[in-house]
Amino acid sequence: MPPAPFDDRDGWIWLDGRFVPWRDARLHVLTHGLHYASGVFEGERAYGGRVFKLREHTQRLFRSARHLGFEIPYGMDAIDAACTEALARNGLTDGYLRPIAWRGSEKLAVAARGTSIHVAIAAWAWPNLFGADRMAGISLALAKWRRPSPETAPTEAKASGLYVIGTLSKHAAEEEGFDDALMLDFKGDVAEATGANIFFVFDGELHSPAPLGFLDGITRRTVMDLARRAGMKVVERTIARGEIAGASEVFLAGTAAEVTPVRRIADLHFTPGRITERLVADYASLVRGGQAGLVAAA
Repeated sequence: MPPAPFDDRDGWIWLDGRFVPWRDARLHVLTHGLHYASGVFEGERAYGGRVFKLREHTQRLFRSARHLGFEIPYGMDAIDAACTEALARNGLTDGYLRPIAWRGSEKLAVAARGTSIHVAIAAWAWPNLFGADRMAGISLALAKWRRPSPETAPTEAKASGLYVIGTLSKHAAEEEGFDDALMLDFKGDVAEATGANIFFVFDGELHSPAPLGFLDGITRRTVMDLARRAGMKVVERTIARGEIAGASEVFLAGTAAEVTPVRRIADLHFTPGRITERLVADYASLVRGGQAGLVAAA
């Protein structure tokens, strides 16, 4: 049975300071955030009733808003509390949360400094992005769209507008029978998948593209920390497209994807090995019970 459409569900959404019935959480068709993508958002997961690295996500939401030139009209403590309550109000212990902030409908032009800033937080049940069989490994097409230069877009922000090329790339990949797409950066080097960071194992070492033109993900940093704790060498660097063939293992890391092995990139094939398996297990253990994952970054 297909899931219910997102505009027709039971439940509650926190909208501008109060909880409203899910179906009543609406906005005007001339909202600036819809026309000009003046919005920022977060993706968060809760395990056992606690949101993993909640404060780090909230801090990034506020930073993203400042990159787009506006301030969120609530304190971080209020947003954290609303996320936790959204989870409880919707009867969830494990789930996905989506805080989002955007410019309103008072003005509709490229410049819209006088618009009000709205904030919403929704929570719903959502298993791993790639499903229960993801451990077999997913497939990635090579996207024709590239991540932009930081000189052309606020690439440090989790901004709505930056995801349009991800949507285009994933749609194209799915039409070709792939699960997702690997995107290159503006220089033609490896960047990330459409919504998750990527890791490669070269000669027993864990390598990840240096985040230039794309997000340095919270899950990405968590996985790197887990790898270092396990005694692995972790390398952040530019990774050329031609190097992919030399990798022995590949996996994605992101809030929605968690840690997901990759078995194919275009016509190259990989087999999940001991490093991927170790990090899948360590990440699952951390989010389910390890206290380190619940402590906000300084």
